[in-house]
Parts: sequence; structure tokens; C-alpha cells
Amino acid sequence: MPLGPILEASPDVLLLTDMDYDGGLTALSALRDALREAGLDLPHVLAARPNTGRPTGLDLDGDGRLGGPRDAQGFGYFNGQGGMAVLARYPLTLERDLSELLWKDTPESLIAADDPGHEVQRLSTAAHWQVTVDTPHGPLALLTLAATPPVFDGPEDRNGRRNFDEAVLWLHVLDGRMGEVPQMPVILLGNLNVDPERGDGLREAARRVLGHDRFQDPMPGTDTVRWDSTGPMRVSYVLPDARFAVIGAGVTGPAADAGPHELVWVDLAWPR
Repeated sequence: MPLGPILEASPDVLLLTDMDYDGGLTALSALRDALREAGLDLPHVLAARPNTGRPTGLDLDGDGRLGGPRDAQGFGYFNGQGGMAVLARYPLTLERDLSELLWKDTPESLIAADDPGHEVQRLSTAAHWQVTVDTPHGPLALLTLAATPPVFDGPEDRNGRRNFDEAVLWLHVLDGRMGEVPQMPVILLGNLNVDPERGDGLREAARRVLGHDRFQDPMPGTDTVRWDSTGPMRVSYVLPDARFAVIGAGVTGPAADAGPHELVWVDLAWPR
């Protein structure tokens, strides 16, 4: 993994998506050590087993075979491919993990009755974690996700519908529809995989997230990915609590060999 964009941003808290998971966190620990050797100390790390590559036991893609990458709870050739991870200067606690939530059980779910795997399909492609960061100023809650791309299917738009429900899940939490509402300052961050104005996804999902009154948008209209097929789009987000003061925001990268996604950063002052 190229370290340049991370070192340039020099974050206090870092969310990585598309990071392979291993049970002993060997890869994540090695990354932490490499960053420390390069001058950035993020001693606290967190990861949990994602849904990517997790078998369903069903032929979800209808190719007549079991165990393929599209038969898993989230696309993956092996268990844990392309998960998520958090690194931070401060202690981390996995406060709530919604990754086992079934798609059919989410509020206002767009799952269709005839969707493959209706009774077993989890909503989260990778994961939805609420992570508490114990900062010197007080705790804050990270609301993390890495949603499925809303493409690579047919007119049934199963991926588009699932992407929509993944993108808005934290709004249901903040609106009190899924149990306890986080009262501490929150930051939504991750890959919604949908642009509010461009692309084939159900763009209203991004608009709803950007318009929620718990968040502010420190960089409206900023592109975060440059795909050859579609051109620049905004698919990754860092949306801080409206109570924070934003000192700065931008994108860094991508490194030449790190793919099309840029690193999104926001510099914040703690709420008074």
C-alpha cells in the first residue's frame, strides 16, 4: 500500500476501505508499523470480519455454481477480501456493528420479494461500524461504511437498491428508528459509492445523507475518484457533526499505483 497520501494528510484518525481482513490483524499491524517508521504514529487499530467473501451457501448470481464471489454476502473471492479498518492516535472501541443486519429488516428496505437470497442477504457489503474514538477533548462516534457499487447488474437494479439502503442506514440510526441515538459528536465517513448528481446510482441516497441536519458538508462538489469509464465523481465522504468547526478539507492523491480513489481529509476543531 502506498503511504504517500496518508503521510501527506497526517491524520489523527484514518478509515481504510477495501483493506483485506485477517483474523490476527497481521496486515493492519504491519501497516501501522510501517507508518510509525515513516513518522506517523497511529498506535490504535480496529478491524472486524466483514461480509465480503462471507459464504451464503446459495447461488445468488444464478450461474449454477456455489461459492463464487457474487454468491457471498458481499462480493469477494475469499473471506475478508476488501474489508475496512480504522487506525488512530487515540483508543478505539467498536460500539455497534450493524453488519449482520438483514437487508429485508432495514427501515424502508428496497429489497424485492423475488431478490435472490431474500431471507439471508445482509445489507452491508463490507460493514457498518459505529466506532467510539476517545480523544483528549471527549469521545466522538465514527459512523463508517463501504457500500456496494450501484452497477454491475441488470434492469432489476438490485445493486442500485442495495447501495441506496446501505448509504442511508446511518440516517435511520440518527433519526431514532434503530435504537439508541448517538448523543456525542458524530462523523460519517466512508465510501457511499454514489454521487449526488452523476452516475447510474440512486442519487437521492447521497442527497439525503448530505442534507441531514446532524452533518455539515465541508467540501461540496469535490470529486473523490477518477474512473476511466465515467470520469470524475464524488463517492467517498467525510461529513462531520454540525457542531464542529471546519478548519480545512480536501483530497490527497491518488498515488500513481494506488488506484483511482483519492484520500479525503477534513481538519476539525472540537465543539465548544
